[in-house]
Amino acid sequence: MSTGTLYITGDTAADKLLNSNGTALLIGMLLDQQVPMEWAFKGPATIKERLGHLDPKKISLIDVEEFVSMCCEKPAIHRFPASMSRRIHELCCIIARDYKNKGENMWAGVTDAAVLTERLRVLPGFGEEKAQIFIALLGKRMGVVPKNWKTEAGVFSDTNPRTVADITSPETLLMVRTWKKAEKAAARDKQSRPLKAKTSK
Repeated sequence: MSTGTLYITGDTAADKLLNSNGTALLIGMLLDQQVPMEWAFKGPATIKERLGHLDPKKISLIDVEEFVSMCCEKPAIHRFPASMSRRIHELCCIIARDYKNKGENMWAGVTDAAVLTERLRVLPGFGEEKAQIFIALLGKRMGVVPKNWKTEAGVFSDTNPRTVADITSPETLLMVRTWKKAEKAAARDKQSRPLKAKTSK
C-alpha cells in the first residue's frame, strides 16, 4: 500500500499508520460514527500499542471477550467500545480469511469500483454511506482510483470538504468540522419547523 495523504488524529505516528496500513484504515473507518473523527481514527494505533501489533489473523485468534476487555480499557477506543470491538474482531476475521491477512488486499488490483463496493458492504458496520465515503477516501487520499470510483463514491467524490476523505491538514480538518456543523444545524432546523395545516378546498 502506497503512503497516503490523510491527516486526521493530530498524532504523527497514528496518522502514519493509517496512511500505510489498509487494516488500520478500515478499522478507523469502522469506528468513525458517534464519536469525534480524531478519536475514531486513533483507535487502530491504540490497539496496536496495546497488542504490540495490528495483525488481523492474530487478532482473529484472540478470544472475543478478551479483545473486548482490551478495547474497553481507558482510554476506550470508542464511545461504545464493547459493540465496536466485536465488529473490529469480525472485520479482522474477514481480512485474515479472504484477503491474505492484509486490509489493502481488499482493493489491490480491483479495476472496477463496483466490486469494491460489494466487498465493503460485506464488512460489519459498512452501510451504503460509509462504503461511499471509504471509496472517496481511497480515491482522494490513497490514490486508489479504479474505474467508476467517483460514481461509487457518490456525492463524497466532489470537492466540498465534507468528510474524512477531504482532510489533509489542520485547516481542512476545520473546514470539514464547519461543514458537518452546518449540516447538523440545517437538519435540526428542518425537524423543528411546524407542519403546515392542510387547507380545505
